[in-house]
Amino acid sequence: MTATVPAETTKVGAGRMSRREVLQALSGLMVGMFVSILASTVVANALPRIIADLNGTQTVYTWIVTTELLAMTATVPLWGKMADLYSKKLLIQLSLGLFVIGSLIAGLTPNVEVLLVSRVVQGIGAGGMTALATIVMAAMIPPRELGRYAGIFGAVFGVGTIAGPLIGGVLVDTSWLGWRWCFLIGVPFSLLSIFLLQRTLHLPATRRKVKIDWLGALLITAGVSTVLVWSSLAGNKFAWASGWTALMVGGGLALLALAVWVESRAAEPIVPLEIFRNRTVSLTTVASILVGVAMFGGTVFLSQYFQLSLGKSPTVAGLMSLPMILGLLVSSTVAGQLITKYGRWKRYLVTGAAVMVVGMLLLATIDAETSVVLLSVYMAVLGIGVGMLMQNLVLAAQNDVPAHELGAATSVLTFFRSMGGTIGVSALGAVLANRVATLSAEKLGPLAGGAPGGEGSTEVPDLSALPEPVLRIIQDVYGTATGELFLVATPFAVLALVVVLFIREKPLHTLSGDERRAREEAAAAVPGAH
Repeated sequence: MTATVPAETTKVGAGRMSRREVLQALSGLMVGMFVSILASTVVANALPRIIADLNGTQTVYTWIVTTELLAMTATVPLWGKMADLYSKKLLIQLSLGLFVIGSLIAGLTPNVEVLLVSRVVQGIGAGGMTALATIVMAAMIPPRELGRYAGIFGAVFGVGTIAGPLIGGVLVDTSWLGWRWCFLIGVPFSLLSIFLLQRTLHLPATRRKVKIDWLGALLITAGVSTVLVWSSLAGNKFAWASGWTALMVGGGLALLALAVWVESRAAEPIVPLEIFRNRTVSLTTVASILVGVAMFGGTVFLSQYFQLSLGKSPTVAGLMSLPMILGLLVSSTVAGQLITKYGRWKRYLVTGAAVMVVGMLLLATIDAETSVVLLSVYMAVLGIGVGMLMQNLVLAAQNDVPAHELGAATSVLTFFRSMGGTIGVSALGAVLANRVATLSAEKLGPLAGGAPGGEGSTEVPDLSALPEPVLRIIQDVYGTATGELFLVATPFAVLALVVVLFIREKPLHTLSGDERRAREEAAAAVPGAH
């Protein structure tokens, strides 16, 4: 072991970045994160207007969100694997370039079909940014010090999430701009991020012969996509218990089983199966799925609730999301600083999961009569819980794997969290559409057939075109159905809490990912060193 010390010291020391260099590199990274966050939040309050202008349905409303999540989910493992093999800097710039292309197509879309295609392209780019930003941060910064930068990360996340709905609402309400600028506005930010990353991000390049497991990537993508498409159509286009369900679920599971077989034999698997032998990775993966289902599945429909049930404008709906985002921002920042100071992290996972359950239960009580003050408190509680939980699940996994598996572990967690979110949005969106149609038929009676959103129609209603009696009923229907969604999502949050309790706390590393990798390679080069 003594023979390895000088080599380790030289190599590790050479790779250590100063705080100033880290902050400079984070500038471009954070702009890129801002763009990917903005993509999903800026469109939230514009969706009702987009659907109305393009003559879409409630199913299309769900799919505009789902297609981006689906593309992001399916491609995250591939981005993560390539990060372990190729230049992380080049990959981030490539993902941002794809995001620019998707944004331009979305902004110029003539119909919902082209819009859905553009969201797929955006999703592929966002998948790269989502996976690679966390991987690059882990490569530059030791786990013990990540909390120090959590304030910056949390601030960008908070600003992007807060500014998104507000910007989207203002764009929609401004006649000479309109909803198309909700997509186009991300283009200059993406180009700025590419420029900043070129100037400031400097990481050791990985140079070795590699073979990407394209068959495994294809099978994983096809299997996951089949299951996700089923989850969005079941209960709406066909019954949950039907031949289509058997065909799609059976086909999806068969493709995933084949993917597991291929991955177990691949020289460079997209998802290394041995990584799941690590208890922490397995548990954080399960927790990430459940958090994704509970959080994304429930909250993505809040903007629709604000506008269709409470009758708020897109701009006001954006303002109403502030309590949840501020709760998330404050809790993630404070928890990060405390983790850096004391080195303990499990208590924040458990507390965050418990608070998230409380937030979901509170939001399950909302309806069309819920006061804005009470709603704000409920949302703040949910934001506080999610803020302590989500990023620290990634920290726990990154801290417990060898440095050469950082990319795989991070992308696996991101992949399964996104998959949980996509399934949650698809399945709960189908439940919402079904409940809205059922409740409308029950409450409108003879009026249902002629009312938007009534019996026989899945069209998202234009409130301004409805007569007063029908308007009140439709608002009540959407309020009741949204509350029921959170009740359906709550058990997933409870299961996440149970899983988090079983994660073992381990001391945080004081070396960055690149430093740990250099040490591991140096030790492996010396016979008997390990």
